[in-house]
Amino acid sequence: MEVFVEEQKVPADLEMDEYDASPSAAKHLLLSIDGAPAATGRFIEYKPDTAKLQRIAVRLPHRGQGVGKALMQALEGWAKDEGFTYALLDAQCQAEPFYRSLGYEKTSPETFLDAGIPHVRMRKRL
Repeated sequence: MEVFVEEQKVPADLEMDEYDASPSAAKHLLLSIDGAPAATGRFIEYKPDTAKLQRIAVRLPHRGQGVGKALMQALEGWAKDEGFTYALLDAQCQAEPFYRSLGYEKTSPETFLDAGIPHVRMRKRL
């Protein structure tokens, strides 16, 4: 909520979805530093071989310190342990270089809007 709703002005009703209704609806990860939340993300089954990573967020004070990379590595490792071969995500265009640096490749031919923010779809073999 802090990153998407407060910082990026995504309407709260768009931010919450069916995967927020129950802790078992998605695999959620919270990365803490010194006991305080620093970053979070989740994944769901998109296809039997593909995990879709979503809601990747790093709190402002922790950006540029490798926290996002650590979060992604943890999510990817968990997805791989769950039997997924690929990770898929819809990246905000401003974050595309970050995901590319982690081995993700753009699969959407054009950008698209999600909550009014330009995105591209990206995928990586785990």
